[in-house]
Formats: sequence, C-alpha cells, structure tokens
Amino acid sequence: MQKPYQVVKDDETLDNLLVGDLKILQKRGGYRFSIDAILLANFVGVPKVESIIELGTGCGIIPILLAHRTKIDRIVGVEIQKDMAEMASRSVGLNDLSKRITIIHENINNLKELFKAETFDIVFSNPPYRKVNSGRINPDYQKAIARHEIECSLQDTLKVARYLVKPKGKVYLIFPVVRLGDLIYNLRETMLEPKKLQIVYPDIKSQGKLVLVEASKGRGVGLKILEPIFTHDLNGDSNS
Repeated sequence: MQKPYQVVKDDETLDNLLVGDLKILQKRGGYRFSIDAILLANFVGVPKVESIIELGTGCGIIPILLAHRTKIDRIVGVEIQKDMAEMASRSVGLNDLSKRITIIHENINNLKELFKAETFDIVFSNPPYRKVNSGRINPDYQKAIARHEIECSLQDTLKVARYLVKPKGKVYLIFPVVRLGDLIYNLRETMLEPKKLQIVYPDIKSQGKLVLVEASKGRGVGLKILEPIFTHDLNGDSNS
C-alpha cells in the first residue's frame, strides 16, 4: 500500500513567518533560513516586473515573501539539493502560491539548458561565500553546500545571473563584507555593473558583516552607497 502524502515530514518543522498567514517548512537539524534571507528580500523590495529568479533558493523563503508583497506573476527558485527543493515546493503549496512560484531542482550551471538568455527582469542570490580550501567544511552537507563553493562558485553564480537577466535588468546579492573586493571585481569581470551598495552591521559599535549589492547589465558606471543597516539579530556567519 502506498504511504499517505506527508505535508510535514518527521525531520521538518512548520514555522509561521509572522507575515500574513505565511508558513515555511524547514529542516529540524539541517539548513534553516537566517537573517540573510530577510535582508535580501527587503533589498529587492517591491519591484514592478514580470519575472524574477533566485539562484539557490534553499527552503524557498524569499520567493514566498516576494510573492506575498508583490504582484509578480512568474517567480522561480532554483535549488541544487533535491530534498530542499522538494520541501520548498511543499511550502509554496501550503501558501497557495503554486500558480506563481515554481521551484526547480537543478544545478545553476545547467540553467542554459532550461531558459533562453535574457529571460528574467531580476536575478537574486545569496551565493556560497567560503572557498573550499578556506576553513573547516561543515559536516552537515546542507550547510556545507550553502556556505562553501562546493557545487558552484561566485563566478558561476554571476555568469549565470548575467545570462538570465534582461538588458538593463537587475541582479541582487548578499555577501560577506570581507569578500566585497572579490565581489566587485567579479561583477565587473562578468560585465555586471555595481549600482547600489548597503552594508549591514550587528550594531553601531561593530564592524560590518554583510553587504547587499544591486548590479545591472548594460548600465553605465555610477555607484550609490545607501545608509547602513544595524541589526542586533545578526550573529555568527552568514547562512547560519
């Protein structure tokens, strides 16, 4: 006899996002969304566009938040880990957003086989930020994939973003401040021009931890530094 369909599996939790009636499924002991996702969703804002895509959607929280606050018809989340992608799809269904959000289980490096060039108005990502040979790799594979450049590098993410985004379209990223130089260099190497930058601080006495960057394809030079964000909720590493 076939087992009944489980909305919430034994290794998952169903959490209230405290935004409308939105709920999200997460792994009990694996990767769980952090403040990075909230910051990136807020940075993207409420764009009046037709299509957006997230490279590395995790549990799918950002597509769900953006679907709630915008009228965007086509929202795509791409996730390399099969169990995470399947769980994100169930979260989309729980929030009755399946007509607007599509979750795809795929390596972002294969997206050229699925989408034509310049398909999306906006591409956004919280890419892996640690090089494989820098520090101890987390024994939890879900967390390791999110933090370390195991399956894709920063360069991979930016090349795919440039391929997918329309001319004059926007790319939004969140990354550790300590690698801001690498990020700016690689953006320009990929012909994505940084247009806005915002640094996130734990508090007014601390050094910046994260940076939010808006880049664009086909626009001229001119970078705007936005006022800083201070949050006491940020502790430890990105993607924690």
